[in-house]
Amino acid sequence: MRLAKSIHQVILAGFCLLFMIGNAHSAPIFPGQTAPDFSLPDLAGKEHNLKDMAGHTMMILYFFDPASVPSQEGLLHLDEMAKNYKEADLIVWGISKSPKDQTQSFAKKTKPIFPILTDKGNVSEKYNARFVLPTIYILGPGLKVMDNFQGGGKATEKMLIRLAERKLQQKNTMMAKVITQRISKKSPTNSEAKSLQGYAALKEGKTDEAETIFSNLEKQGGEGEVLGQEGLAAVYASKGQSKKALQLADNIVAKDPDRIMAHKVRGDVLLSQNDHQAAEQAYSQAVSRSAGAPHQQAESYNQLARLQAKSKNYQKARELYDQAIDINPYYVEATSNKGVTYQKEGKWDEALASYKNAVSVDNTDAFSQVLARKAAEMVAIQNDIARKERIDRLVKDLAQRFRDQKADRPKNEDMWTSKPLIMTFVDFQEKGGMSERDGLSMVLSAQLSDMLNNTGRVQVVERVVMERLLEELNLGSSDLADKETALKLGKVLAAKMIGTGSLMFMGDSTLLNMRLIDTETSAIPMVVTRQLDTSNAMQKDLRDLNRNILKTVIRKYPLQGYIAQATGDNVIINIGSRQGVVMGTDFEVVEQGEAIKYKGKVLKPEPHAIATLEVIKVEPDFCTARVISDERSIKKDDMVREKLSQTSI
Repeated sequence: MRLAKSIHQVILAGFCLLFMIGNAHSAPIFPGQTAPDFSLPDLAGKEHNLKDMAGHTMMILYFFDPASVPSQEGLLHLDEMAKNYKEADLIVWGISKSPKDQTQSFAKKTKPIFPILTDKGNVSEKYNARFVLPTIYILGPGLKVMDNFQGGGKATEKMLIRLAERKLQQKNTMMAKVITQRISKKSPTNSEAKSLQGYAALKEGKTDEAETIFSNLEKQGGEGEVLGQEGLAAVYASKGQSKKALQLADNIVAKDPDRIMAHKVRGDVLLSQNDHQAAEQAYSQAVSRSAGAPHQQAESYNQLARLQAKSKNYQKARELYDQAIDINPYYVEATSNKGVTYQKEGKWDEALASYKNAVSVDNTDAFSQVLARKAAEMVAIQNDIARKERIDRLVKDLAQRFRDQKADRPKNEDMWTSKPLIMTFVDFQEKGGMSERDGLSMVLSAQLSDMLNNTGRVQVVERVVMERLLEELNLGSSDLADKETALKLGKVLAAKMIGTGSLMFMGDSTLLNMRLIDTETSAIPMVVTRQLDTSNAMQKDLRDLNRNILKTVIRKYPLQGYIAQATGDNVIINIGSRQGVVMGTDFEVVEQGEAIKYKGKVLKPEPHAIATLEVIKVEPDFCTARVISDERSIKKDDMVREKLSQTSI
């Protein structure tokens, strides 16, 4: 017995020594660390350098044995998905330390779309991939290690689960579903895969589909029951069924206080009820728990940070955003939110850096692009001393006029000819719950301003002037909700119209209520109430709003002027691009009918159109138009008025 024990100890010592020798030049690689650089040739002899891949947001290093079926399994899954789905966006390097003939035989048989690299040096040792294969690393932005796995079978399944979650974090919901459906086909009882399918459907706004998935999952019992109930709580919260969501979340917490998602749902519901203190406690519970998916914890950190930012604890908010980003490097919302905290402190360089980081993570994110563009403009202004001084003087003057309640407008002796139509937007007041993303009001007003300015029909007050003026006057969104304050501001800016309103956050949707106010008459020529898609599809909503505003402007404030010269089929009109005339603008030549006296009143009939014109050339102060149709010859001093047409918008 003693001899057997001694032999066992010797063998164990030998294995330990072998392991130590094999790993003498390597150290464990943990998530968050930058992957060690290397350069390896593929089977055709082409060199592949890891540092050249730094611009990619995700790639997979797959160390494997081409002679082992379990070692190949995960690689073949990845290869098949990459071949069948363009949306997969999978960049994989297969790395083999086996003899080249074995690796070539594998490549010839499977014809992988990925490069297969041969390791004749110590790269496998660097990555602790010598003895246990496959060894897999999922790298994120900046080639940071996000996840690593060793072994086939269940380890391969875990790798695919985590990859599906990473795809969900990237908002690639289609691939998240493809991967999890593949797992479910092989392992029908894998509740984690089905749970991710439900969250992918929820992310797509398909709440009924998500509810069906989670309901079926709940019936599995065991872990599936808990995951199903958590998902259902999230669905109810998304649908605005707060009571059901909160009751289910409370039941889960009572059974297992360690569940992240149950605490997060409680936070979401309490936040929608404006109970910020209780919501903060729930999110704090969520981030301190460990049972659940990483994305749930990251989202809880983001909401905690939003609450801190709302209380102007910007440094604390940034620390929480960083924790969210550490867990989910693709969390573009948290990354841009961090930039907003810098922006609110006037730290434009830091804000721009955060927005650029967000764009580098997702270059299709229009939200971050708008914020980055505006931050870049502010940085440029700060670096342009002369321009900054001009803006400072203008803001001081405007602020004094506001305080003195003056609105200097030039006297308009010509009551018919149009002046430039100037408008401005003030930040929309945020109501209801709290969205996942900060800065929606800024993005909305900035994008609408740019779109309207680009039409040439309307001039929108420069955003930086507006922001500086509000800062100088110490006015916030709640002050601007007051109609009189908003009107005073519009008059001081010489704006004919001011756009204002509110954003109501309701679970997974945002309700915009926008109104345009005439600063001279206090009339409201336009009111819009609509749900906004706060994803990249918001651009469509903004284009629709832009068209509606232009229609309102043309209907309520048509361009007017006089014929300055009439020659044959062409006429010159006394207004141009300064007043909002653009190529293709349609005008009518109108003449006023005789006034009618009736019972002591003078009735003026609506001007009658006697000709139609189309603008073919535009100068700053006049334009040239061709005659499309006429009832009589057009002459000098005839009045013209803009006509709404399909080409006008």
